[in-house]
Amino acid sequence: MTISVDLTGQVALVTGGARGVGRGITARLHEAGATVVVCGRTTPEPGGLPGDVVFLPVDVREPDSVNALVAAIVERFGRLDVAVNNAGGSPGTDAATASPRFSEKILALNFTSAVHVSQAANAVMQGQAHGGSIINIASLSGLRPSPGTAVYGAAKAGLISLTTSLAMEWAPKVRVNAVSAGMVRTELFEDYYGGPEGAAAVATTVPLGRVAEPADVGNAVAWLASDLATFVSGANLVVHGGGERLAFFDHQQG
Repeated sequence: MTISVDLTGQVALVTGGARGVGRGITARLHEAGATVVVCGRTTPEPGGLPGDVVFLPVDVREPDSVNALVAAIVERFGRLDVAVNNAGGSPGTDAATASPRFSEKILALNFTSAVHVSQAANAVMQGQAHGGSIINIASLSGLRPSPGTAVYGAAKAGLISLTTSLAMEWAPKVRVNAVSAGMVRTELFEDYYGGPEGAAAVATTVPLGRVAEPADVGNAVAWLASDLATFVSGANLVVHGGGERLAFFDHQQG
């Protein structure tokens, strides 16, 4: 018997799925046979999404907009099987001087939006015979100190905690899991680390010798969404290439 990820016939929503990590998730779910809907605030360039992927303009920080989005998906496709809370991010900032408005916006994008989407998706999935799967894209920043992006790290830590609570509350119909990604080579990766040389130097700190590609995160999401993971719920799948190299380890190695 051949084991493969097959999402044929399933309908998936990926928030922020038109670029970066979200684009990699969208592509993998589409390749696995799912009908994929992505949403965001900026319409992608023509040809920017694979095949018949549907884009809907939505601000996931607004609960009424999220409810309308999920209702539109169900009206068009009759179901919602997978919801991926990928929308997020944060510019670097000093925690001592971050404005209240800045912090509120980061929390709304990286945490509260996932609450809105999860609630709307769960309301549909609980009424489906086959239930559904919710996957939250977290970060290593939620598992260790996140200097320079402290509020973002706190939001991702909260998202991981939310995952475990919802997995317990919404079982057995709905599985809820998280993927905590390490560094990912998105469109902005080199700029964030000061150019190609800086990006290459950062990549050497990963035990597997490279940073993740968006498709690596997409593979993890596709597996969690599939029948291969039907007994996986409340889990946080860490996708980081072995972690971040520790200074004391380098010292031990000489």
